[in-house]
Amino acid sequence: MKKPLIRIRDGRSVRLSLFAILLGLLAGAVLILTIGGNPFVSYWHMFRGGLMDLSRIGTALASATNLVLTGLSVAFAFRTGLFNIGAAGQMLAGAMTVTAIGLSIPVGALPRPFVLLLMVLAAGLAGALWGVVPGLLKAKFNVHEVVTCIMMNWIAYNLVSWLIPAYFASNLPSETPLIPKEHLLRTGWMASIFGDNEYINYGFFISLLMMVVVGFILNRTTLGYELKAVGFNRHAAEYAGIRVNRSMVLSMAVSGLLAGLAGATYYAGYANKLVVGTLPAQGFDGIAISLIGANTPTGVFLTALFFGILHTGKGFMNAMTDTPPEIADTIIATIVYFAATSILIERYGKVAAKWWKDRKGRKTPAGTAKGGAD
Repeated sequence: MKKPLIRIRDGRSVRLSLFAILLGLLAGAVLILTIGGNPFVSYWHMFRGGLMDLSRIGTALASATNLVLTGLSVAFAFRTGLFNIGAAGQMLAGAMTVTAIGLSIPVGALPRPFVLLLMVLAAGLAGALWGVVPGLLKAKFNVHEVVTCIMMNWIAYNLVSWLIPAYFASNLPSETPLIPKEHLLRTGWMASIFGDNEYINYGFFISLLMMVVVGFILNRTTLGYELKAVGFNRHAAEYAGIRVNRSMVLSMAVSGLLAGLAGATYYAGYANKLVVGTLPAQGFDGIAISLIGANTPTGVFLTALFFGILHTGKGFMNAMTDTPPEIADTIIATIVYFAATSILIERYGKVAAKWWKDRKGRKTPAGTAKGGAD
């Protein structure tokens, strides 16, 4: 029987993820109570703020677009036993590339579809190159990828901080000019569907495509089998004849490519300029999304949608109830914490259930036991 292209996570993973989300919401409710708010009213306005009309739904989808791609980036590396904490730098490399191309090509010099395709592909390639470096260092010299990914994040940060004032500065040296609307991934027909929303863009379709592609690679190809085998047990995979070093480099390259695409969809779709002095938060959010999504494409997509709703609705919650919007960020952080410790929670839950069952058994009179003598 063929494996499905995109698989829903197994029941255990779904339960653990939902449990982590529930605990995060409960923790947020406690925080809201401590500041004198009503958690039911606050949550109502937060979710209503993300879903109350087509325009807000469009903003939530646009916000989720980049989170899907960074979540897939981290998840793909996790499946090979690698921790890609460098999605932020890879996303920034893609952002600088897409911005440079969008500003350098004169409007009308080339057909718009060609320019957009060039921008997206170049951003993905830049992210892939940024991801290859930690992969190579891990494969050749066994340098831990967390260290090299962090260093690559700061190299990207400082490189962009030099390039923008030197070559792409606007009236303000700390930011680029606006990318021409003809070179943005935004489109009128999508905006009109979502209540003239200016943020929804072609990047949403890119994220859907990448979800399918990642699912296909992992579940339907020999390459995917080899990558997962390396992730489960590197030494056993090497003994079986799998080229482990190649798998690690390739995994980090694909992971970087996905993060680079996130840079394109954000800075030439959701936003329209690049500012000095920031590492994209979406790169770090991708770690949380991958973790809660159990490193599967479907799980990542659904988790990103949930986060997109939270990010979109927190401002509305603040406006309607004076609940600080940081509460939503705290909820996300708490969900991540509980997702990270879900295995321990499950283990201690089983211990507690066994203890309760044994305790009830000891309290049961011997004469009333099932099958006892009359």
